[in-house]
Amino acid sequence: MRFKKADLTIPLILTIICYMVYPYPQIAMWCVFFFASYSAIANDSIQTIGTFIASNSDKKWYYLWIYMGGIFLITVTYSWIYYGGDISYGRLASKGLNEAPTNFQFLQVFAPVALLIMTRFKMPVSTSILLLSAFATQASSITSILSKSFFGYFIAFTLAVIVWVFTTNLFEKYKNTKPSKLWLPLQWVSSGALWSAWIMQDMANVAVVLPRSLNFDQFIVVASFIFFGLGLLFYLRGDRIQQIVLEKSDIIDVRAATVVDFIYACLLFYLKEISTIPISTTWVFIGLLGGRELAINLRKKNGNYKDALSMIGKDTLSAGIGLIISLILAMSINENMRQEFFNLF
Repeated sequence: MRFKKADLTIPLILTIICYMVYPYPQIAMWCVFFFASYSAIANDSIQTIGTFIASNSDKKWYYLWIYMGGIFLITVTYSWIYYGGDISYGRLASKGLNEAPTNFQFLQVFAPVALLIMTRFKMPVSTSILLLSAFATQASSITSILSKSFFGYFIAFTLAVIVWVFTTNLFEKYKNTKPSKLWLPLQWVSSGALWSAWIMQDMANVAVVLPRSLNFDQFIVVASFIFFGLGLLFYLRGDRIQQIVLEKSDIIDVRAATVVDFIYACLLFYLKEISTIPISTTWVFIGLLGGRELAINLRKKNGNYKDALSMIGKDTLSAGIGLIISLILAMSINENMRQEFFNLF
């Protein structure tokens, strides 16, 4: 990978800011939120709006921004009203995080900066493990989270192989034909629903440092910052991590993107229903894309399954490195999680 000067300069500046502000809780709170909101959404963009961006590359970026930004505002406003100022849909309270932190460690403020750095290097990361666990007073079982995440990867990979083994020839048959006008609204609806579901599930990751009941002024600041941050993300077309989606076969086809988003949404709903244990949705999405890529290359006459396996290995390695870094940071910050991990051995 070719490095740019900004790849080192910007993280260095942000790290210095983190060190300067962490002793001052009110300032640190907003710094963590600003850093976390952009870095978490940017990293998870591959699984929520990645296929949407890829399949709408011919559309003006601000059309995509206004649509997804509007869905964000509607979804988060509903939570703010219905849950009495809480924008996390009550998920923070359900995890025992009933109050915002009153003081900060340096690594807690630095955690979203680490996430931003990993995003710039195209590492998909479990934002829940990295951000939420950094502030949790009671650590969830690491083995349960990881087991369910890897189970989700396996289910997604297997389902994707089955679906695309049977549908690849059909997609190939109509590959060079213009999609029906019906596909575009279907894809926008499925992507919008998936994006809204992600907000309901993962907004807790960026709101963990905020007051559990935001007043009107605080809500306007929070909603506006994320809304305009989305604008930057769409302007950059998903930034570097979007390459994980773009390198997959035929993903820019609106029909393929619609099917991916629909299956992914169904998988998340299923995994949510079977247990309340948190899960890394990133691993589910990587498994879905990996299984799809392997099936397509097995079915195509000119397909190369070795290239597919290489791509799967690269994505899994990147996600694995991101997971290890996330766990190290979370355990360095969270004494309960560190103790739980050591108890495993």
